[in-house]
Amino acid sequence: MTETAARSAVLFDFGGVLTTSVVTAFDDLGRELGAEPGLLLRLLSKDAESSALLVAHEEGRIGQRAFEDGFAARLRAHGVAADGPGLLGRLQAYMRPDPDTVALVAKLRADGHRVGLLSNSLGDDCYAGFDLPALFDAVTVSGEIGVRKPSRRAYALACERLGVAPEVTVMVDDLEQNIASAARLGIAGVVHRDAATTAAELARLLTPPAAAPTRTT
Repeated sequence: MTETAARSAVLFDFGGVLTTSVVTAFDDLGRELGAEPGLLLRLLSKDAESSALLVAHEEGRIGQRAFEDGFAARLRAHGVAADGPGLLGRLQAYMRPDPDTVALVAKLRADGHRVGLLSNSLGDDCYAGFDLPALFDAVTVSGEIGVRKPSRRAYALACERLGVAPEVTVMVDDLEQNIASAARLGIAGVVHRDAATTAAELARLLTPPAAAPTRTT
């Protein structure tokens, strides 16, 4: 969480914020595949080929099938019997909506705050079950803009789409490195662990509801 003056807009991450933990989902998928604990996330963060596949997919340069086939090949190279087709669907089956955070988004909008989504996409159907245009004033997805968090360009584009300056914005993300990157653009940050804690942090950082601009839509 970054110290700052009062803010009036919020950007939310998707996986691990509007849903249950992405880390837990990868761990669950790893157990399903018979992999050693932590292998999937370790490959995506430490293995050069796996990391390149993830970046290319999140930036929209390769599709879901290419990522799945490539990552399955890296898993097989590490002793895991994995097939590509449906791999991300199996991961997403372990991620469930977090109704408390969804309700927090709705409350912030009702209080007059501008609220947007900034998400690194992962799979064709990762947002299934969420009516994102109804939830947010603006939606920014890495695969559509060609740049991903933690690039400062991703945060700048999200603020631009939301119609706010970085200096009046708070980023809610479950990854500390994404909060640190947003801070370099002047965006305040809340590292999300649960809806109640995030709500308390936002109450401290945001302008009171009565002082927030009145919504016109």
